[in-house]
Amino acid sequence: MSDQHTPYILPHIQLPEITVKGIVLGAVLSAILSAANAYLGLFAGMTVSASIPASVISMAVLRMFRQSNILENNGVQTAASSGESLAAGVIFTFPALVLMQYWTQFNYWETTLISLCGGLLGVFFTIPLRRALIVKQQLQFPEGVATAEVLKTGTAGGKSLKFLVWGSVAGAVVKLCEAGFYLWGGVFEKATLLQQKAYLYFGINLSPALVAVGYIVRIRIAVLVFLGGVISWWLAIPAYIAKNGAPAGANALELGNNLWSAEIRYLGAGAMLIGGIWALLSIRKSLSSALTEGIAAFRQTQTPQETLRTERDIPMPYILLTIAVLLIPVFIIYYYEIGQFSVSIFMAVVMVLAGFLFSAVAGYMAGLVGSSNNPISGVTIATLLTASLLLLLLLGSGSAKGPAAAVLIGAVVCCAAAMSGDNMQDLKSGYILGATPVKQQIMQVVGVAAAAVVLAPVLTLLHTAYGFGPQTPQHPHALAAPQATLMQSVAEGVFGGTLPWVMIGVGILLGAAIIFADTVQERRGSSFRLPVLAVAVGAYLPFELDSAIMLGGLISWLAQRQLQKQNNAANALPDEGNQAGLLFASGLITGEALIGIALAVPVAISGSTDVLALLKTPMGSWVGAVALAAICTGLYMAAVKKETPV
Repeated sequence: MSDQHTPYILPHIQLPEITVKGIVLGAVLSAILSAANAYLGLFAGMTVSASIPASVISMAVLRMFRQSNILENNGVQTAASSGESLAAGVIFTFPALVLMQYWTQFNYWETTLISLCGGLLGVFFTIPLRRALIVKQQLQFPEGVATAEVLKTGTAGGKSLKFLVWGSVAGAVVKLCEAGFYLWGGVFEKATLLQQKAYLYFGINLSPALVAVGYIVRIRIAVLVFLGGVISWWLAIPAYIAKNGAPAGANALELGNNLWSAEIRYLGAGAMLIGGIWALLSIRKSLSSALTEGIAAFRQTQTPQETLRTERDIPMPYILLTIAVLLIPVFIIYYYEIGQFSVSIFMAVVMVLAGFLFSAVAGYMAGLVGSSNNPISGVTIATLLTASLLLLLLLGSGSAKGPAAAVLIGAVVCCAAAMSGDNMQDLKSGYILGATPVKQQIMQVVGVAAAAVVLAPVLTLLHTAYGFGPQTPQHPHALAAPQATLMQSVAEGVFGGTLPWVMIGVGILLGAAIIFADTVQERRGSSFRLPVLAVAVGAYLPFELDSAIMLGGLISWLAQRQLQKQNNAANALPDEGNQAGLLFASGLITGEALIGIALAVPVAISGSTDVLALLKTPMGSWVGAVALAAICTGLYMAAVKKETPV
């Protein structure tokens, strides 16, 4: 395969890939996108790839300078997209330490160092796998290929930028009116009990960002996420109530939410656990081959002068030295938090083994199924549960620090796994374009560092203003932080003996059934696959989020059908229509997330969640529904808009 590949920029052509303006722009975009995706992940339980929006912004900004080129743009998006990925690793795990009250706040240096080290480990763990996964194995790496195509056409750098701006403004205005001025309610939901035995429920969050997430992940993933919600909220909760009955006078909404929180959401945990294990088992042969190739790369004897420009990675001695150096602060933090030398050594060993293994898994899966289906949550749950059980044997069930120790292991592994998938996608983009891998890897380091610096204060601000976990009278607008809440429950449940193993077991069986169905679909050659992690995520998300994501997926499906009619195409969306809708959706997410962070400032200062409220009593959620309908119409129109490449 490598012999037949001809990159867009040939190996003998030398272009400036790392420049001062590129480093500054990449770092700034990484910081902004990491903050936006931290908010989105805490709110919605999902993050989205930032590569294409970053490419669009990069092309638009760098066009203002006389000297810029496609490889410099690729370097900027490489740095910028790493911020989104690191944010996912951080918000999936770190809030669990606050939720379990082990931390009272996010210590800046500990949070920054752990996220920085975890992210960099993910980058350096996967560098030796680049040639095996990207050059030799025919993996798709869909986001990497799409990003390369955007950069090659340059379409988004001109007229299509307006869709990103419009989406950002629309998302920001709606969020400001709903969460800042309190003009309307942000959720529509109804539940009823019939004779204390039958339970009916429907809810939808009126957030444009959630609709945008559904649009970006497309109808297949949106349907599977919604299916997970249906299993939890329309099947499991009604079945539980039908069997056990409901307390007299119980509030239907509160009853459903309490059952979901205490019992039903562990269906998702079980499905996620088996999904992570299956991801590892299903690629064991290919992964073993890739690891063998990677180990062989450590024995590389060619000098940089003998290697083609497009094949130069960071030298292996530097990789080994960097990994060794990164382990030092991680061990120190473990020892500082736990206070036992032997346990800290054990934690570091488990972290390194799990981190390398699951970074390789995440890198391979990114190429196989793309970032949207990458089982980061699954492998983190598997790591957390394994670490918790091992630490339980080591520390005993009475250990107050055991759950936190398990989460600290999971935090580094999650950051590493999230970054490895992003690293592989970016290196695939560079492979197509003819970038120099070592320079992309340097830009990854820039992006990780920029994101790590800002994530701790962003988490502190959001926690102070909104709170994390279930909504309470003190925090009526708490961010759900679904993954972190689950991590907390699993870690504390292992040490406290309170895990609902029956529900987890049922979730494992559910996940196994979905995996079996997906295997059948694969053997049939069907294009409709059933990634178990999408269903698992839907099962442990509040239904109001699942339904909003489904709405976005439905819009993408309708837009695709319309574009196919216009272009007589059978399979894919035309690039320009797809791109315009994608940019509008990305703008909705960015605008809403940044306003959500900005609104947290006056809330944190005043201590009041309604400091900017214009109405004593918000209007009904129907007003928000009208606003969301207008946003959905705009998204659809952008998606079917024909743009002229520039």
